[in-house]
Amino acid sequence: METYNNPYMGFPDMTPEEMNYVQQTVSGLNDKQRQYFYMVYTGKRKSVQDMLIFSLVGLFVVPGLQRFVTGQIGMGLLYLFTIGLCFVGSIMDLINHKSLANEYNQKMAYESFQITKMAVA
Repeated sequence: METYNNPYMGFPDMTPEEMNYVQQTVSGLNDKQRQYFYMVYTGKRKSVQDMLIFSLVGLFVVPGLQRFVTGQIGMGLLYLFTIGLCFVGSIMDLINHKSLANEYNQKMAYESFQITKMAVA
């Protein structure tokens, strides 16, 4: 069995779907670019626990916080002004916090890939 230092194993809550997506994303990068990608992606991704906390705060304190954090400003404003779509939307986000985190992290992986391709030759 081949064992090597995989930097993505450093994320304690990286889902298999996210790991697969990230590995596909960096497959065409050289080692220097992969290091840079890892550095950029580390700062951009949100953990599943973070998304759970944002969803709980969004349910009880500031409706739509989880949507603002993921960059969905329009949905965040809608949740804010409708009290989380009468709590139903906030409860659904609480149930689906893993998929919210996964979708956000996929967007950040693609964005990090684009930054890496432009910054490192």
